[in-house]
Amino acid sequence: QVQLVESGGGLVQAGGSLRLSCVASGRTFSSYDMGWFRQVPGKQRELVARITSRGSTHYADSVKGRFTISRDNAKNTVYLQMNSLKPEDTAVYYCAAARILYGAFDYWGQGTQVTVSS
Repeated sequence: QVQLVESGGGLVQAGGSLRLSCVASGRTFSSYDMGWFRQVPGKQRELVARITSRGSTHYADSVKGRFTISRDNAKNTVYLQMNSLKPEDTAVYYCAAARILYGAFDYWGQGTQVTVSS
């Protein structure tokens, strides 16, 4: 079982930046794909960014060029650097882990709220 704890959410003005962090428990962090999702009320949760266990990164079109996902395996931590934030980025952001390369996500964090004011 992997436990994921997110931090770094908050209120920011449009055009600003935030960095989300997610710390994972366990000794097999480096073997997991990690992802960041977001969800707004009434909508499905969407994948924002994914970083594989091999370091490949993938982004939703809506955040390409603005968000960067990275990982520090020594710290069991995955980050989401969010720049040029827009009001439509407002959502609860969730960290997730997948045991299988490009597989479904198996473990989820509790979420952190990001609010972007116009």
